[in-house]
Amino acid sequence: MSDPIRLRFAPSPTGSLHIGGARTALFNWAYARRYGGVFLLRIEDTDRERSSDEYERAILEGLSWLGIDWDEGPDVGGALGPYRQTERYGGYREMAERFHQEGWAYRCFCSPERLAALRNKEMKDGKNFGYDGLCRGLSREQCDERVAAGEKPVLRFKVPEGETRFQDMVSGEVRFRNEDVDDWVMVRASGDPTYNFVVVCDDHDMRITHVLRGEEHLTNTPKQVLLYRALGLEPPLFGHLPLMLGKDKKKLSKRTGDTALQDYRRKGYPAEAMSNFLALQSWALDDKTTVFSRDELVANFDPKDLRKGGSIFDPDKCLWIAGEYIRAHSIEVLAERCTPFVVEAGLATAEELEVRRDWYLQALAMEQERIKLYSQMPGRLAYLFADDGDVSYDEKALKNVRKHDEATTTLADYLEWIAPKLVDGFDVDALGAESKAWISERGLKIPALFQPLRCALSGAAGGADLFGIMALLGPEKVRRRIECGIERLGA
Repeated sequence: MSDPIRLRFAPSPTGSLHIGGARTALFNWAYARRYGGVFLLRIEDTDRERSSDEYERAILEGLSWLGIDWDEGPDVGGALGPYRQTERYGGYREMAERFHQEGWAYRCFCSPERLAALRNKEMKDGKNFGYDGLCRGLSREQCDERVAAGEKPVLRFKVPEGETRFQDMVSGEVRFRNEDVDDWVMVRASGDPTYNFVVVCDDHDMRITHVLRGEEHLTNTPKQVLLYRALGLEPPLFGHLPLMLGKDKKKLSKRTGDTALQDYRRKGYPAEAMSNFLALQSWALDDKTTVFSRDELVANFDPKDLRKGGSIFDPDKCLWIAGEYIRAHSIEVLAERCTPFVVEAGLATAEELEVRRDWYLQALAMEQERIKLYSQMPGRLAYLFADDGDVSYDEKALKNVRKHDEATTTLADYLEWIAPKLVDGFDVDALGAESKAWISERGLKIPALFQPLRCALSGAAGGADLFGIMALLGPEKVRRRIECGIERLGA
């Protein structure tokens, strides 16, 4: 039996987890899970100034929220760790020395000033910047003398002549002329290794077999392939995911949608909806299904099915999918997901909601069809928790009331009629039917009563069933709110 495939996600903890990175993690995870492979998490924290524990925790929490788990990583361990690059520096030094000794790398003493002048000249000549190889010809003795004199060189990879080819899982065969790949820096003068060097060391040590990553990494790939081949090793299979674009077909930015995964979590998107939507960025279950589960993603995902062109990130579609998932929730799940937002809005404590759990579940159920985000629920329920005289009347509701010249008179007459029925409670359906009969008997149209009544009870122009609202408020609150409505709307 062949060894299982091994994939990884290797974020840098220098900022929030970008939704493009979340998509990359999702695809690697799904591919590993489909074929019984290993998915590991590695933290690339060599940028010591910008890396932080806070960002690392946020990345781990964001991935977990999205439903992605890992078999090896900084928090769960594993046989091939450590899984933070700053804890692996000893191995990088040994590998750098091996490249140097075997003649695949050389020490470069060029000053930043010389490199800047070279860059400016090549830009002026319309060329892409590439190191000119000035220090390639220095002998070992010359280098040793300069180091002994106090100079601190960088270590550059010696790119060979020829062409570098590799088979991309998404776009097929890719070729780079080696003359277009400059002798890049493997180790800085400070002794810190660079990304293209350490990622190869880590992927080799952790036996990574497949690398799915963003298209922006494509220009790094020939450098990494050359490193593998210098060591006599077969590189992993690479697959470069198309860019995620905004509706303007430019690289996704804040102009066309939030770009940090945590923003969607904070706004109350269902995690399942986000993984569903991210999976649709360059992939599809079939030609007709938009909403599908993580299990369906895992059962069907294959990089060969990824589209080659950039995907359009459509916030409206993302929001629509969120609403689909919320409507499919059981009421218990809806309560679990919405409660933190209700509590944060200051409507009630979690303990208070638990005491009135049956009532709370009924309130959630009435609004479930009307929200697309968990964060929208507090706004829909706020009137239920407000003091009777402090219900906020929105402008649209007031405008509806103003259409009816006798609105307060109608409300007063209705209160007189309904008051006896509120004494011992009421049946929602029966009260609704009787109220409509009361309207008809007076030669009114339904909006003449229902619009001012709804404004008085909830402050809104529309929403849940009016008599369902009455049931949630209870007889005493219904009476007081109509009284307050008569006074406020009359004024």
